[in-house]
Formats: sequence, C-alpha cells, structure tokens
Amino acid sequence: MITHAAVDFLIQAIQADMQPALGVTEPGAIALAAAKAKSYAKGQIQQVNVLLNSGIYKNGFTCGIPNSDKVGNKNAAALGAVAGNPEKGLEVLADVTPEDNEKAQQLIESGKVSVKVCEITPHIFIKAEVKTQSDVCTVTIAGGHTHIVQITVNGNTIFEIREKEKTVDRDSSKKTNIHAYTLAQFYDLIQSVSIANINFIQQAYDMNTTLFYSSLKSSKTIFAKSLYTMNQTKIISEDELATAQLLCNAAIEGRVIGLDKPAMSITGSGAHGIICTMPLYGVCKVNGIAADTLLRATVLSYLITMYIKEYSGKLSAFCGCAIAAGTGMACALAYLKQGTLNDIKAVINNMAASITGMICDGGNQGCTMKGIVAVDAAFRSVRFALQHVYIDDVHGIIGRTPEETLHNMGRIASPGMIETEKTIIDILKEKSTEN
Repeated sequence: MITHAAVDFLIQAIQADMQPALGVTEPGAIALAAAKAKSYAKGQIQQVNVLLNSGIYKNGFTCGIPNSDKVGNKNAAALGAVAGNPEKGLEVLADVTPEDNEKAQQLIESGKVSVKVCEITPHIFIKAEVKTQSDVCTVTIAGGHTHIVQITVNGNTIFEIREKEKTVDRDSSKKTNIHAYTLAQFYDLIQSVSIANINFIQQAYDMNTTLFYSSLKSSKTIFAKSLYTMNQTKIISEDELATAQLLCNAAIEGRVIGLDKPAMSITGSGAHGIICTMPLYGVCKVNGIAADTLLRATVLSYLITMYIKEYSGKLSAFCGCAIAAGTGMACALAYLKQGTLNDIKAVINNMAASITGMICDGGNQGCTMKGIVAVDAAFRSVRFALQHVYIDDVHGIIGRTPEETLHNMGRIASPGMIETEKTIIDILKEKSTEN
C-alpha cells in the first residue's frame, strides 16, 4: 500500500516536472540563458559566446526554432540575445518578430555568435556570455533547463547557488525519493488517488492537442499529413494504433520543426510529454474510455518515465522519448486495457528487451520517426503482455524485479553510452562550423 504522504509527494513531483515548452526544449534553454545575460548588458551586442554540454548541443543542432525559419544552436543563442524574454522561461522566444530574425542573422553572419561543446555528459550545462559596448554578462544554467545557478556582470557575481545545489540536476533529492517507490505502489496510487488531485494533468492534453492541430494544418509538416492519410483521413478512426500514431507523432513533428505552439514537457522534454500522453488520448477516444481513467493512466505514464530518466540523466545518447516515455506510455496503455500489475511488469520487460539502446542524435525530424517506432513497440508489447507473452528475467538486461529492469534501462544510457555520445558529437561537428 502507498501512504498519503507518498501520494502527495509523487503527485507534487509530477506537477513540478510538467512545464510548457515552446519548440524543442534545448534551444529554448539556450535562448533563455542568452536572453537573461542580455537583460543585464546595456547597449548594442558585440559578441554572444555559448558553451554547452554534449546533450544540449546535440539536441539543438538542427531543430526548428519558434517564430523563425532557422534551425540550430547559433540561431537560438542569437535570437535569445536579440529578442528573448527571460521572464517567459522556455517560451522565451514567443514574441520574436521577422525584424528580430533579421538582427539575429546579422549577428551570426558577422561572426559575433559562437557555440561550442565543453563536456560530454548527460547533465545539463549552458553558459551564455553576452558582450556589449559597456557590459559583459554571463549566465550559467545547470541541472535543469531553466535552473540558473550563476549570473556575473562585469566580473562581479550577482547571483549564485551553492555548489551542492548546482549539481542536484533538480534531481538528486527527487532521484533518491522516486526510486524509493515500487511499481506496485505506483499501481496502487493510480487506483486510489482522488481525481481532484490530478485534474491539473488535463492541461497537458489541452496544450498537446492544440499543438497537434497546428501541426496537422501547417504547410511545413510532412509526417503529419502521411499519418493522417494512413488513419483513413480521420483524426479519430476505429484503428486505435493508427489514431495514436497520428495524434502523437504529428505533435512531435510540429514541435521539432519549431511551430509556435508549446508542448507540455515532462523530465524537461516536450517530446517525452507528448509520447506520455497523446497515444493514450487516442486510445481513450477510439474506445470511449472515461476522462478520469485517462488521467489515472497518465500518472503512471509520467512516473515510469521519470523513474527511468532519473537513472539515465536528462540528456544522454539514448532516445529517452522512445525508451523512457515509450515505456511509461506502454505501462499506462496496459492499464487502460484493464491490465493487471503483472501485465504491466510484463510490458516493461517487453519494452526493455526491444527498443533499449535506440540512439538520440538530437532534437530533429528524426524524433518523429523514433516516436512512430516507440508507439508501435508499446502497442505490441502490451498486446503480447495481455496474452502472458513476455521476455523472461533470465534474458539480457531484464532484472529480477521491474524496478531493477527500469534501473538497467537507465544504466544503458549513463554510464553505458558515454562513448556513443562522444561519437555522435564528433559526427555533428564534422557537419558544422560550430566546433
């Protein structure tokens, strides 16, 4: 059984983790750091220098930027410095105009914007320096996409978080706590929690559905149109898999190309948040499942995703969208289909044995294809599990308990894929002048 205190903690952890994100989260974080630095530096911009950890660099490498037809880290940094509103967090570029884009391009073309990788690590790190005629300001983000840990102006530190708090990844305390719970307790929670306590999750569906419709209508999307055709040119058809693929991956495509509608992120990722929610929404619409049941299922989807990500790190060389969020969504899908706790354990084994190891090569259009694979794997894993067909724990990375399996999935990313991350970064550097 799960205690009332544990229920409160886990629901509050979800609520704190859900954040609106406009475009891919990493360019938003880069723009936020640059915008914050410019807010302390008066006058005309002379130089913007940005240092990034490998995951931030990779995820922002070719992703679309809201309110711009440009992509990538340099453009995010330049736009943040020119026109970003740091008060809007990850929606920092919400008010960018065509004129702002022109100014940002002028900065880049004149060689005044530099972006470099400083470390191969899954831990978030961004250091943005903005120089003007009169000032130099540096803003450092670490541990979370909006977690500013230091601000210096003209050599003077005006804000700083203690070293112990810098490395928390908004996560050390949460990591210890969330891993103190078991799958059985999560299962107990979703059956017993008051709907009034989880109604806030509806915000994710409202936001992600709006993004989906924007993506479907956009002239820039291609996968969305194809998935719509595959779903009998319907948004909700009688085919739950095709419906889930459309709702989920059209929204992901819209996000990675930079449409100006936010996604509700979880564990710092809009795509994670979309995969955790939109396939479940599709299944409920097709089958007439009650909204309250959808909210309960989403709690499980979020908790499993968070559980894996706290082991793997926020950013790593494996595709957390498919592996972590895909597994969370698959567990929730089993719940929607009246699966038992043992069925959900079997789903975890099937997901762990199949897609663990899928690489992340950045926030880009490939995320759409990875999302398609993840949704397909989730549906198949659930279908097998409900027939009592699953990978036994004697095989591969499957643990003796579901918690051990989830831990092993995270370990594949960190420390397991550090060298993979380095290789991916080397490939990206070969394609770019941002080295």
